[in-house]
Amino acid sequence: MPSLIPGYEYDIFVSYRQKDNKYDGWVTEFVENLKKELEATFKEEISVYFDINPHDGLLETHEVDDSLKEKLKCLVFIPIISRTYCDPKSFAWDHEFKAFVDQASNDQFGLKVKLPNGNVASRVLPIRIYDLDNEDIKLCESVLGGMMRGVEFIYEEPGVNRPLKSDDDEKINLKKTKYRNQINKVGNSIKEIIQGLKSGTPDISDEKAGKEIPVKQEIKDEKIIHESKSSKYPIHKLISTTAIIIILVIAAIIFYPKIFDKDRLEYLRSKGTVSVAVIPFQNMTGDESKNFWQEVVQDILITSFSNSEFLMVRQTESIRMLLENTDLASYASITPSLASNVSQKLDADVFVYGSINKSGEQIRINAKLVDSETEEVFKSFPLDGTAENIINMADSLSLMIKDYLILSLLKKETTPDWHMFLGSTRSPEALRYFLDGSKLFLKEEYTASREMFHRAIEIDSNYTSAAIMLAFAYGNAGLSKEAKKWSIKAYDNKDNIPRTDRIFAEYCHAWWVDCDPSETIISLKQLLEIDDKAAMTYYNLGIVSSVRFQYDKTIEALEKALEYYARMDVKPMWVNNYTALGEAYHETGKYRKERRLYKKAQRDFPGDPALQYRQAVLALSTGKTKSVDEYINKYTSALEERSYSEAAIASNLGSIYLEAGMIRKAEEKYREALSLQPENPLRMNNLAYILIDNEINIEEGLELANRTLSLNPENYRYLHCIGWGLYKQYKYEKALEYLEKSWELKPVYDHEVFLHLEAAKKAVSDHR
Repeated sequence: MPSLIPGYEYDIFVSYRQKDNKYDGWVTEFVENLKKELEATFKEEISVYFDINPHDGLLETHEVDDSLKEKLKCLVFIPIISRTYCDPKSFAWDHEFKAFVDQASNDQFGLKVKLPNGNVASRVLPIRIYDLDNEDIKLCESVLGGMMRGVEFIYEEPGVNRPLKSDDDEKINLKKTKYRNQINKVGNSIKEIIQGLKSGTPDISDEKAGKEIPVKQEIKDEKIIHESKSSKYPIHKLISTTAIIIILVIAAIIFYPKIFDKDRLEYLRSKGTVSVAVIPFQNMTGDESKNFWQEVVQDILITSFSNSEFLMVRQTESIRMLLENTDLASYASITPSLASNVSQKLDADVFVYGSINKSGEQIRINAKLVDSETEEVFKSFPLDGTAENIINMADSLSLMIKDYLILSLLKKETTPDWHMFLGSTRSPEALRYFLDGSKLFLKEEYTASREMFHRAIEIDSNYTSAAIMLAFAYGNAGLSKEAKKWSIKAYDNKDNIPRTDRIFAEYCHAWWVDCDPSETIISLKQLLEIDDKAAMTYYNLGIVSSVRFQYDKTIEALEKALEYYARMDVKPMWVNNYTALGEAYHETGKYRKERRLYKKAQRDFPGDPALQYRQAVLALSTGKTKSVDEYINKYTSALEERSYSEAAIASNLGSIYLEAGMIRKAEEKYREALSLQPENPLRMNNLAYILIDNEINIEEGLELANRTLSLNPENYRYLHCIGWGLYKQYKYEKALEYLEKSWELKPVYDHEVFLHLEAAKKAVSDHR
C-alpha cells in the first residue's frame, strides 16, 4: 500500500535492532498495537514498513539491498532507541537511521516539518525503551542535529530499567507512564507530522511534469486568450490600436521630454521612501593630508539622511566593500559609471557623489544627485566655505540635498527639528579617528580600534558614535564590564544624537545592560527600516536569534546577509558569516548545506582556524574520518602559529569533540588541558561542566567547580556549573540559589543558564 503522499513508498518506517525483539517480541507487539492506534486515528489507511527478518551484523562492506533505499522513502521514521541501537557499526544505525536523516534532509519537505499548531517537529520520532548513557544520547543527537525528542516506553523500579509492557502498572512504574497512553501519544504525534507534511505538499502534477510544464501551460493559456478575443474583434483592429498607442508614446517623448525627467523623480518619491547611496567625495585639493575629508562628508550625509523615515540609506560599510573590490587606486578615480554600478548593486534609487576643490583659502564642495539607473543628474549642489568649516559645509549640503529629494514629503515629517544637524561631533579630527577605528574594528583588530575610538573621545568627550563603537569593540573581545560602561554612556545621551546612533545606543543597552535579546531584536529591525539591504544588520539579527537557540530564524537572517553580499559581488565582512550559519545548519541537521557552505567559505577565507574548527566538528559528526585528521591538524597548526598554549589547544580540541557528541574524547582533552595548567580556573570549569552535564562524575565535577568559584566568587559561569551539578543531584533548593545568582551576574544573555534556571524553579515548585 503506497504512502498518503505520492512519491513516498510508506507512511511509516520502523527501525530496530533484532536484539531488542528476541526476548519477548517487544518491537513486534509495539508495531501491532501502533497499527491499531493508527486505524482509530486516521480516516485513511496508513502504511507501515516493519521488517521482522533479522539483519544485525551486516557490515558496511556488505552490499545493501537497493529495495531498502526505496522503502526509506517514508514520511515518518520511527527508530526504537535502545542501548544496542546506539551502535554506529550496526546495520539499523548506519543504513536506516543515518540514511533516512540524510535522505529526508534533502527531499522536498526537509527533516523538520511545521505542525498545524505552528510548532516544528522532526520527521524522526524516536521511541526510547531504555534510559541511556549520556554518550549514547549525544550519539543520537549528533545524527539528529539537535535534542532527541520522542515518546518513552520505559519501565523503571529501583534496580529495574526495561521496555514498558502493556500489562505494567503505572502506579508502580517510577516513570508514571501507561503503555496505552504512550501508544496514543505516538499515534497523535504521527498525525500531526503527516498533517504538517500534507499542508506543505507541492502540486504533484507540476512536479511530475517537470520544469517545462509551467512554460507550456503559459503558452497554451495565451493562445486561448487570443482565440477568444479574435472571435469578437478583427485582428487588424488590434494591430491598429497598438500602432496608435505607440505613435502617441513616441510623440510624447519627442515633444514633452521634460515630463519624463520629472516623472522619474516623482515616481521615486511616490513609493513612500527613496533609497540613497552616498559615495565618498573626491579630494581634488592637491593636499593628500585632507583625504579623510572624503569620508567625513560621506559620513555626515549618511548620518543626516538616516534621520528621515522617508529615506532608505545604504550604510558606509557596504559602499566601502564594493569600492575596495574594484581596481580603484583612490577615491579621486571614482567615475559616474562606477558610482552608478555601486549604487545599483545596493538597490539604491539614487546616489550622491561629488568633489572637494580648493582655490586659495576657498573650499568648494560640488555634490550631484544622480539617478542610479540612467545616470541622469537630477541636480547639482555647489557650496563654498573654508577648511575650518568643512563640517558645517557638509551639514548644510546634507540639508540642501535632503530638502530637494523629499520635497512634498518634507511636510509629512513629524519631528520639529528636521532642519537641525544632529551630528555626534563637530570636530573633523575626532571624526577622522572614528573612521580609522571603524575600519580596524571590521578587521576584528579590537585593541587597535579601541585606541582610535578613545582618541576620538579625547577630542570630543560627547562623541556618542565613538562611545557606541567602544561598547562593541570591548564586548566583541569579551570585556563585558567595559562594554556595559560605554553602553550606558551612549544610552544616557541618546536623546541628543542622530536616529541611527540612537537605535545603536538602544541596541547596545539592550544587549550589554538589560541582557534582553527581545529588545535587541527590536532595535535591529528599526535599523532595517533605515536600510533593508544592510548585510551586517541581518548578520547581527541572526546572531541574536542563535543565542536563544532559534536556529530557523538564525538561518533565515544569516542566509539573507550572504544573499546581499552575493548581490554586491563581495565576500562577507568576516568568516563568522559562514561559521555562524554553518553552526545553525549543524544544529538543525542540514549537514549537506553545511558542507557546501564551508566549501564556499574556504574560497573566501582560506586557512581560517574558525572555519577549520567547524569543518572538524562536521567531519566527526558525520563519520568522515578521512577528513577529520586533516582539519584537526590544520586547526592545531593555525593555533600554534598564533602562539596559543598547549593547554588552550587541547581545550579547543575538547570543544570540537564535545560539539561532535564524542563525550569521552572531549573529557580526555579537557583533562589534558587541566594537567598542563592545573591552576587555571577556565580549564577546571570546562572539565567540571562536562563531568556534570553528561553525568560522568558529578561529585568530581562539583569538587572542581567549587575550586573555580573560590578563585572568582562572582563569575556567573562558575556559579552556573555548581548550580547545575546540584540540580543533577536532586538538590533543587540549593541549585536554584546558585542558578539565580548566576543569572543575576550574567554579563550578557545566556540561554543555557535561562533553561537550567527554569528547570530548577519547576523542580522546586513540583517538590513543595
